[in-house]
Amino acid sequence: MYLGRKQVLTAATIALLISCSTHSIKDGADAFLEDYSEKLQKLYYATAEAQWLANTDITPEHDSLSALTEKEYAAFVGSKEVIERTRSLLSQKDELDPLQVRQLNKIMLAAAHRPGTIPAVTDELINAETKQNSLLFGFDFTLPQKDGTHRKVSTNEIDNILVKSMHVQERLAAWETSKEVGKILKDGLADLQSLRNQVAGEMGYSSFFDLEVADYGMTAQEMIDLMQELVRQLRPLYSQLHTYARYELAKRYNQPVPEKIPAHWLPNRWGQNWPGIVEAVSLDNFFKDKTKEWIVEQSETFYMSIGFPQIKQNFWEKSDLYPVPASSARKKNNHASAWHLNLQDDYRSLMSVEPNSRWFGTSHHELGHIYYYIEYSTPDVPLVLREGANRSYHEGIGELMKLASSQRMYLEQLELLPKDTKIDPIQWLLNDALSGSSVVFIPFAAGTMSHFEHDLYEKDLPKEEYNKRWWEYVEKFQGIVPPSVRGEEYCDAATKTHINNDPAQYYDYALSCVLKFQLHDHIARNILGQDPRHCNYYGNKDVGDFLKSIMRLGATKDWREILREITGEDLSARAMLEYYQPLLDYLEKQNKGRKNAFADL
Repeated sequence: MYLGRKQVLTAATIALLISCSTHSIKDGADAFLEDYSEKLQKLYYATAEAQWLANTDITPEHDSLSALTEKEYAAFVGSKEVIERTRSLLSQKDELDPLQVRQLNKIMLAAAHRPGTIPAVTDELINAETKQNSLLFGFDFTLPQKDGTHRKVSTNEIDNILVKSMHVQERLAAWETSKEVGKILKDGLADLQSLRNQVAGEMGYSSFFDLEVADYGMTAQEMIDLMQELVRQLRPLYSQLHTYARYELAKRYNQPVPEKIPAHWLPNRWGQNWPGIVEAVSLDNFFKDKTKEWIVEQSETFYMSIGFPQIKQNFWEKSDLYPVPASSARKKNNHASAWHLNLQDDYRSLMSVEPNSRWFGTSHHELGHIYYYIEYSTPDVPLVLREGANRSYHEGIGELMKLASSQRMYLEQLELLPKDTKIDPIQWLLNDALSGSSVVFIPFAAGTMSHFEHDLYEKDLPKEEYNKRWWEYVEKFQGIVPPSVRGEEYCDAATKTHINNDPAQYYDYALSCVLKFQLHDHIARNILGQDPRHCNYYGNKDVGDFLKSIMRLGATKDWREILREITGEDLSARAMLEYYQPLLDYLEKQNKGRKNAFADL
């Protein structure tokens, strides 16, 4: 419509013009988002299939295929055309629906990881990530034997030694063996550090750490401040647990009580959790008559009991759930994970399940991811928003269900734990605080890991200082020291898989730990009407409905808004601290007169 210069515009005409213009912008955004989503799904599926193959059967050929499909995917999500069109639409975001804006912001974040404006750097990064992953999971761990030979061992075997062995020298050999892979990963980590920062800088972020944090709507400094606050809040309880463990382990190994805990004394390669220290609460014996298949099947039964559907047959056919037989030459990624390959109905899990309490909890956790995928894979949630409200929500739901699987009432219902078993409730709580993603996990996740990766990317930590900085943080936050001097020929940080292939995101796990206690507290008190330390989700459909109300939203709403709506409070360690208050009271009495290694911090 052409309007002459002297034509007078009425209010109705102005409103009509604005309406048409706005409508046109919204329609244009819808058309772009529909076209983008259709192409994204096809490329994402092809890439995920190739990555699945590269993780379940590690070979050079599969690595090459994974890199090739990743480059094709990156060429699309990071293309100049996508970036320019998305920026153009976001410049008019006041004319768009909130859901359209959320999708466009997600598209920009995806582009920032693989910007087509620097294609050579993006390709080099993909190659470097593929190579690093192959080195990590294709590594042969060999344990020295008394006769001077070396025996090939799996990471499960290393973990079992660290959990069960009472012999310090055997533990030391297993711990040192677990760190050997870091030597071959150090150069690759330096390459990844440089390439990831180049990619992030291209899109205006101060570092790769800053880019990853942006998904929370926070800056790098805001996130590291939050991590420090979590460490501070949990420090009184952690310091008491640390003191208790030092004295218990010294007695177990017949050694003098150390000021800091030697790393090989602990039952985890990184000291991120300490299962087995409370021997009276060891549950592994209750699983000795169960099969590995039962572990996963019971996890599904748990979810179905609270109203979730039976998992489709394709999950069981396509997943890789159990250890590779010792006689097989095939190697696979040994870190448990859940996959949503087509962002719709192809969901799988990669595990190495064995019949013990650790895998019982892990299986409940991984199926939490699977059911999260199922709930938000609906027409109501656009494809690019089919993820958790933030990354910690996905982990938080998984950890919540792992926590639920460890409740005594549930274990008794399954007849895993005889009802007449005498276990002191404080000892049960103590074991819970030491095991899994709980109190001792926070100094590792919010402290060591988050601060190291912050320095790695945000401060461009020199390669010559990797190991030094890593152990500075391990000692500062966890009160753990290496068995002997660890020089810069090692790269002990890189032995943690997330440093290599899930980078600058470990604060997700710290936040999910706090989130799970917040959700658990709400479920126990407001839905079940039970003590959060003694409750049972099994069979309660109201619990399932509450969880679905979170999961079915995907990322369509701000994570802070969702948390306030469902719990009535912002993210807080309150529930976690209240959960363990009886334990803190107990430990303060037990540790009276003992030296506290954190007293001066």
